[in-house]
Amino acid sequence: MLVHSRKGKWATWALFFVLFLPLFALPLLVILAASFSQHWSGAFPSGFTTEHYASATRGESLQALTTSLVTALGASLLALTVGSWAALAAASLKKGGKRLLDALFVLPVAVPSVVVGLAVLVAFSKPPMILNGTSSIVILAHTILVTAFAYQSVSAAIVRLDPAYEQAAASLGARPSYVLWKVKLPLLLPSLTAAAGLCFALSMGELSATMMLYPPDWMPLPVRIYAATDRGSLFTGAAVAVVLMAATLMVLFAVSRVRTRASYR
Repeated sequence: MLVHSRKGKWATWALFFVLFLPLFALPLLVILAASFSQHWSGAFPSGFTTEHYASATRGESLQALTTSLVTALGASLLALTVGSWAALAAASLKKGGKRLLDALFVLPVAVPSVVVGLAVLVAFSKPPMILNGTSSIVILAHTILVTAFAYQSVSAAIVRLDPAYEQAAASLGARPSYVLWKVKLPLLLPSLTAAAGLCFALSMGELSATMMLYPPDWMPLPVRIYAATDRGSLFTGAAVAVVLMAATLMVLFAVSRVRTRASYR
């Protein structure tokens, strides 16, 4: 193959750096540089300072970080529960029923997230269930937006499962509930943790639907970043963005460690 040759490897690495650095790494490095800067009038920032991180890790910013963590944790757990249950149920359906269920779960990510936010706002602003103005409506919207990813991840993992394990347990007299909890779910644990990490990361960065729904006392960190940059506090917004990235990466690293251990069980 091409990548097995010396020229192919060099070409692959060159393409990687040409695409990765300007498209992914450079924007993140710009944000990192801005978070430590006092001025940026030329090509490079000037005036090194850590004052922006002092304001990004206390007061309203710290509260916003806590709000984002709680929202993402709640949304990812709910999405993982609903998505896994639906994926397990879809595995036993016929092809037509499974396609219908796939379409229902993919629908929220097939439309702009601001449309999902508006739909949730309209649906839960009147009796019998009024959630408008509460933290629950933000967590619910995030759950709706990320459940599709949990459903798709677990569905793909179920397809790859070897049915011999379930058949062996059933042949030994194990009840379906026992097979589910003691055989199937442990085998799915690496995929479940990966899906949880993905849902958490997506929830931490969600902005469009959140802007329509969040109450004043439940402002997630992406909204805080938008508010800071909208007021012209670009350097403070950059520092808050770095804090958001760091918190998300720390949680994802912890999830990856759990996933690695689950893979070797």
